[in-house]
Amino acid sequence: MKKKKFNLGSILKYVFLSFVSFISIFPFIWMILGMTNSAVDITAGKIKVGAQLIRNFETLFSANYNFAQTLINSAVIAIITTVLALLFSSSAGYGFEIYQSKKKNYIFNILLLSMMVPFAAQMIPLYRMFTKLNGTPFGINSFGAIILPGISTAFLIFFFRQNAKAFSKDLVEAARLDGLGELAIFFRVYMPTQRNTYAAAAIITFMSSWNNYLWPLVSLQSTDKWTVPLLLSSMGSSYTPDYGMIMTGLVIATLPTAIVFFVLQKQFVQGMLGSVK
Repeated sequence: MKKKKFNLGSILKYVFLSFVSFISIFPFIWMILGMTNSAVDITAGKIKVGAQLIRNFETLFSANYNFAQTLINSAVIAIITTVLALLFSSSAGYGFEIYQSKKKNYIFNILLLSMMVPFAAQMIPLYRMFTKLNGTPFGINSFGAIILPGISTAFLIFFFRQNAKAFSKDLVEAARLDGLGELAIFFRVYMPTQRNTYAAAAIITFMSSWNNYLWPLVSLQSTDKWTVPLLLSSMGSSYTPDYGMIMTGLVIATLPTAIVFFVLQKQFVQGMLGSVK
């Protein structure tokens, strides 16, 4: 029986990886411990389980903060944005790859160039545009104003087009010979074969929409329509922040994105690998 050789390099590698992993996960551990403590204990640097968890929950979900309604607002915006983004962006990526046109590459390149424009430079034009839509479901201070800019992004279209390159064109031709229309081919042939791509795109879009802060801050002017990031930011900027309550809100706000990621983790990895083939 051979004895295992002492490998100092492997030991140092695992020690380093363990240290980096601990640093990465420590903020979340600190949040979980913080939600059980009072603001005084957190400010004092207490890092152990406290006895203020129920009080923090009661304060967070009291009528003063309306946290439950805020969660509903974020969920409605994130789910609708994700569903519409998957539909419109995937159809655009599919069209760019499947249908032949002399000008499609020029249009696609212009679309990619739009990714270089920072969102801060787009806010004023967006605000002016949505102000003109006041009185409609897409005016300023409406959920539509938050959802509409996120349902078709250059990144998602690029992502779906890259994955569509691996989609067999023979399937499209065979479906056409069988008498299927173009929409039927998209919904009944293309979409089922791209489940991993849709899962990866769903995670990216849901996380982006759920954590969106800057544009909702500008466009949502009524507190009853605020999303979770806006409310948590408002709590943290108060004169005497209740850090225990804020930690509780942060943990709750993190759970939806964490659940979505872990449920679709396998498909996410496969979808991302497919996009870079």
